[in-house]
Amino acid sequence: MAGQGKFKRQLSLIDLVFIGFGSIFGSGWLFASSHVASIAGPAGWISWVIAGIAVILLGLVYAELGGSIPRAGGVVRYPAYSHGPLVGFLTSFATLIAFTSLIAIEIEAARQYATSWLPTLTVAGSSGSPTVFGWFFQFALLLFFFLLNYWSVKTFAKSNTIISILKFIVPTLTIVFLLIHLKGANFHVQGFSPYGFTGIESAISTGGVIFAYLGLQPIVGFATEAKNPQRTVPIAIIVSIVLSTIVYVLLQVAFTGSIPTHMLSGGWSHVGSQFTLPYRDIAVVLGLGWLAILVTLDAIVSPSGTGNIYMSSTPRMIFGWSRTGTLFKLFARVDERTGIPRPALWLTFAMSIFWTLPFPSWGALIGVVSSALVFTYAIAPISAHSFRKNAPDISRPFYLKGMSVIGPISFVIASLIVYWTGWNTDSWLLGVQFLMFILYLIFRKFVPTKQVSFAQQLKSCLWLVFYYVMMIILSYLGTFDGGRNVLRTPWDQVAVCIVSLITYYWGVNTGLPTAIFDEDAVETTTLHDMGGQSPTIHG
Repeated sequence: MAGQGKFKRQLSLIDLVFIGFGSIFGSGWLFASSHVASIAGPAGWISWVIAGIAVILLGLVYAELGGSIPRAGGVVRYPAYSHGPLVGFLTSFATLIAFTSLIAIEIEAARQYATSWLPTLTVAGSSGSPTVFGWFFQFALLLFFFLLNYWSVKTFAKSNTIISILKFIVPTLTIVFLLIHLKGANFHVQGFSPYGFTGIESAISTGGVIFAYLGLQPIVGFATEAKNPQRTVPIAIIVSIVLSTIVYVLLQVAFTGSIPTHMLSGGWSHVGSQFTLPYRDIAVVLGLGWLAILVTLDAIVSPSGTGNIYMSSTPRMIFGWSRTGTLFKLFARVDERTGIPRPALWLTFAMSIFWTLPFPSWGALIGVVSSALVFTYAIAPISAHSFRKNAPDISRPFYLKGMSVIGPISFVIASLIVYWTGWNTDSWLLGVQFLMFILYLIFRKFVPTKQVSFAQQLKSCLWLVFYYVMMIILSYLGTFDGGRNVLRTPWDQVAVCIVSLITYYWGVNTGLPTAIFDEDAVETTTLHDMGGQSPTIHG
């Protein structure tokens, strides 16, 4: 391809850790605490532990995938490698929704906290919706990050390191000073778990917990640009998750315990309305004006930094989608001088603007983003397990022992999180996925069939279609957010577990007979360079 450049290996282990921690630690810590407290009460910290375990399991899977097959946009290419273009297409579409809407939600968060200094950014009396001026403020931030990512990946990495250091310092100070004001009575005055285990479950999906955690994919997305990715990618994934889990649990305990006990007289359900900007508001209540200023500053910088990371990683995902053959080849172009997939960056910019219309708030987007992100993560264990069968000879610098146990457990937990999001979100998100499957069938003469026949693509995809249909049905019959309460707890979740296990083993055992990988000069590491024997290679 004329003028085609190559990705440049410039990112160190420290860069990757900061990318992982920076993408995980965005607006989630700034808003989720009050949402979680409203939904789960003092037991909210348990939601963070459960979600942390789930993400650690998924992280171990990604550590094997990212170390053995470092590819730009790997999260959407692994399903295509293991199950063919159709599964890759469906996963890519869901990931595009997840990533671009996540950029928007981070910018929304920055604007909402900035409202404490510039009240004209948000509509008075609303749940956080921006004014016209507020929307242009968001647009200016998006444009700034677009330009920052347009010129150089090194520029991005340096700016992200600085922002990530601030992200670590401010939450640490917040934890320390709120724990000084800890009130033990808060953990039992209204009951430790006033809404039962259902509240703990709901907080994971609709309270912003799982959304706050999901930042593994940018590390995998940058694997092609990492130095020694076989070693640095797995380490960066594991370190960033463990570190984030510790910080999130401490933050939730500190917030819950530092609320003046008399403010809980109306119950925990009112906490969200009392603390719309949780850590800034609690600092003001406790008379810690300096901390309120520091949190507000970080609340503008921190989500913006995460938005910056996804503004950079999403084009790599779009590049990966294009490389699978089910998106226009234009988006596989890499600028020769900078090593940046600029057409994909333009699409990312346009989509992130789209998600800010018609002027939604952080809370309005959280369910959509959480469910879409978890869904894209859930496919990884099936691909990784399938590679054990159809690509046994590739080098695995990080070999996940216990894949036969960790794989299905992580998929079941991910499916439960999708289910907990509820009918109102899952119906349209999974429904759109099913519609994309139908469109793929309608336009079958345009889809790639050179390496994988259309019949094989269908055979290797039916498990995913089954999963869409069953999850839509269970969400409709279930008890979460718009469900009809036909299937009551715990039988609804038992049904989700059964469907998930059927889907998992069906998916693992219907992968391609031989995995199909691509290699070209754009990506500077080949499977042969990694010491393994490549299965079928194309490109």
